[in-house]
Amino acid sequence: MATAKAIAKPTIFIYKGVDKKGNKMSGEIDGSSAAIVKAQLMKQGIRASTVRKKPKPLFGGGGKAIGPQDIAIFSRQMATMMKAGVPLVQSFEIVADGLENPRLRELVLAIREDVAAGNGFAVALTKHPKYFDELFCNLVDAGEQSGALETMLDRIATYKEKTEKIKAKIKKAMTYPISVVVVAIVVTGILLVKVVPQFAETFSSFGANLPAFTLFVLGLSEFTQEWWFIIFAGIVAAVFLFKEMVARSSTFAFQVDKLALKLPVVGPILYNSVVARFARTLSTTFSAGVPLIDALTSVSGACGNMLYRDAVLRIREEVSTGIQLNISIRASKMFPSMLVQMTAIGEESGALDSMLDKVAEFYEDAVDNMVDNLTALLEPMIMSVLGVLVGGLMIAMYMPIFQLGAVV
Repeated sequence: MATAKAIAKPTIFIYKGVDKKGNKMSGEIDGSSAAIVKAQLMKQGIRASTVRKKPKPLFGGGGKAIGPQDIAIFSRQMATMMKAGVPLVQSFEIVADGLENPRLRELVLAIREDVAAGNGFAVALTKHPKYFDELFCNLVDAGEQSGALETMLDRIATYKEKTEKIKAKIKKAMTYPISVVVVAIVVTGILLVKVVPQFAETFSSFGANLPAFTLFVLGLSEFTQEWWFIIFAGIVAAVFLFKEMVARSSTFAFQVDKLALKLPVVGPILYNSVVARFARTLSTTFSAGVPLIDALTSVSGACGNMLYRDAVLRIREEVSTGIQLNISIRASKMFPSMLVQMTAIGEESGALDSMLDKVAEFYEDAVDNMVDNLTALLEPMIMSVLGVLVGGLMIAMYMPIFQLGAVV
């Protein structure tokens, strides 16, 4: 208890009351509790009628936004505290004291206050759906109900770390080629707007016919100079519209996810990541004691792909009618045979969670290897694309000069 007091930070309280002469008094004062604040005010000759904590903006007091990686770190720290035997409320205080992000610290302290007031951990988490999804809350609730919260927090921490790692790998695989394409477009635009016009002035004094390729580049340059703002605005609008349609239209998002799986090179990486998340999530929920039907509901939302979300929901409906899980997965024709076979072995041996965990590790390693290979494969391809773009523009500009030199 002494440790908790040493770690707890003073809270700002707002008070109203009267002094010894009956004058109304109000203001702010630091304290660790309302009772202590009243005692402090009494020593100052103020009889407080109301003392309450100063309201704070909800997680908006500066610092970077709370991301999934922050939640993963919070889960691991809470798991470590609980496994060390530290009481739950005190664990929140210790974790919050070590956090550098003010927003995350306020979030943890808000959860701590709810738990200290008598609410369950899972109930406190449900008040912050922006940061803790239904799966996270259900797993914590299962841990509280079973009396093994520290074990469940450890599993949740491992789950969050694995899923965030694989998401980071996917982002890495997608960011590299996209960033290079953007750079190529910017470089090409600069050449068309700034460099090509200088050559156009020189060509105007030649008095000779220019090659078709050079005429095409000059026309493209004139178009870019005249309409560059419209082109830029169109690209920004297209990106914004695409994001809005994905967020608002489930049909459009379904088609995008379906197309993404068919993309060369990137498609297999996305497929392996979906399989890994399916296996990892189902393993975690099933090992937590969540009924299989409910676990599949959580898994459908954690796959990260609309096509597989619908497939998992169909599997859930078949399993609810009494069909074995491995038979339903095989019938969907959406998952690899290894997953089907390992699921069948797990159901027969009663070790479904461990079998699925092995499958998740296998496909997570596959994603790691494919991303590394993708980077090595893309480097020469990207250099070739940049060479064609920049080199093509330069050839178009120097071709008339070479022809003029040959004539002379």
